Amino acid sequence: MHDVRELLESEPEAVRRLARRRYTLRTDVLREAHRRRTEALEAVSGLRAELKAAARSHGGGRPSPQAREASRQLRERVQQAEAAAHSAEQTLTALLLAIPNLPLDAVPEGHSDSEALEVRRGGPPPAEAAGARHHADLGEALGILDSARAARLSGARFTLTRGPGARLERALADFLLDLHTREHGYTEHSVPYLVNRATMTGTGQLPKFADDLFATAVGDRELFLVPTAEVPLTNLVAGEVLDAAELPLAFTARTPCFRAEAGSYGRDTRGILRLHQFEKVELVRICAAGDAHKQLEVMLGHAEECLRRLELSHRTVLLPAGDLGFAARMTYDIEVWLPGSNAFREISSVSDCGTFQARRAGIRVRTPAGKEPAATLNGSALPLGRTLAALLEQGQRPDGSVTLPPALHSYAGFSQIRADGTTD
Repeated sequence: MHDVRELLESEPEAVRRLARRRYTLRTDVLREAHRRRTEALEAVSGLRAELKAAARSHGGGRPSPQAREASRQLRERVQQAEAAAHSAEQTLTALLLAIPNLPLDAVPEGHSDSEALEVRRGGPPPAEAAGARHHADLGEALGILDSARAARLSGARFTLTRGPGARLERALADFLLDLHTREHGYTEHSVPYLVNRATMTGTGQLPKFADDLFATAVGDRELFLVPTAEVPLTNLVAGEVLDAAELPLAFTARTPCFRAEAGSYGRDTRGILRLHQFEKVELVRICAAGDAHKQLEVMLGHAEECLRRLELSHRTVLLPAGDLGFAARMTYDIEVWLPGSNAFREISSVSDCGTFQARRAGIRVRTPAGKEPAATLNGSALPLGRTLAALLEQGQRPDGSVTLPPALHSYAGFSQIRADGTTD
């Protein structure tokens, strides 16, 4: 969320930057809402002062009936003014919650992933696409993926893994968490998968993206299934004032992720690239605002290292302003090569959110100048399903078997899945 005063004081700049992501900032509406809130708060303050002055004027003695009636009327006016101030505050907050983050000027122009700027490539050269099989076909042939049975259980956009496939997912999660905790300095957490509205609002999922969330209700209790561990991990320090000397904070967790994928039907319907439920290892870093860009590069390196260790062909791109997520001001996507689709496909997004989420969640840093909003960053490292898809497609052999990279051998307990579904 933004500071309304900063938006209005830098009006031309804010309008220009938001226009890069096709968002029209209505400063006239924002200014009017800010004026109404200010006037409402001033009215409350003035009436409260009158009420205190009236109480002092009695001098501790018993007030007259006329004085008591005047005080009663004044208290009613205070209550009415407080209600008006609360309403004005809610109106302004609703406007601010709907405004996306301002892209950094270093972010390229454009409005789709096709306009992303390629930064570098990593891993082995992309395998030939000619004759390569799609991971859905490979998984079914090997007996490790079963979308048909998952559909009977839950409907479309679900899948299940079994045998070596389920073991490989578990191995991937253990490998990734060990890498991040033992070498990259993250603290592992086991977090709730159901969170409240305030938590979802803190990271920007609510109110704008309510249609993308799975909501639950038991009695009068409302909870949401997490779309990513970014939500609980970032909110671990919601409402807190952090010691600058202890920053950056680095958190990681493996969680299921639940996404309605509203508006995405018809895309990536085959395989395990776009599901309602999947598992992911997430990274979150929280730092001082001035340190955000450095921490973005650090986190990006951690995500890229996962793919290097897994010997997967990939590339890193810088997203254009019009393709940024709502809370991000700069995002790198890492795209893995899928020969079965003859394309690079996103496997990780690493984002700098600046102070946007911290303002919403009330995360501040104690500095010599006072208490200031922190900066938050998040990144996937990595989603288990998409990584499994890449391992199958890049590791496939002409005889129908799939070879695993050495980094996973000790975790999985096997080095290849034979064409008949057995392991070696």
